[in-house]
Amino acid sequence: MNRKLDGVYFRIKRDDKWQNICFSDLTEDEMDDVLKDRDPEWLKSMCVILGKTIKKIGDDLDIEMDNEE
Repeated sequence: MNRKLDGVYFRIKRDDKWQNICFSDLTEDEMDDVLKDRDPEWLKSMCVILGKTIKKIGDDLDIEMDNEE
């Protein structure tokens, strides 16, 4: 299922068709492929985008991690 949560899209070839797929909807292998050879500043900006997205989802749904063990 493509949830399109993070808004960071990549052109990925799936089933012999090129598609725009959101980073969080990529397979782990696809994630590895789009992240390889990126410079540290690009990776840092990607982490900031993903962190903000996680925070917004938590804020919108009023959820937090349960720390009880």
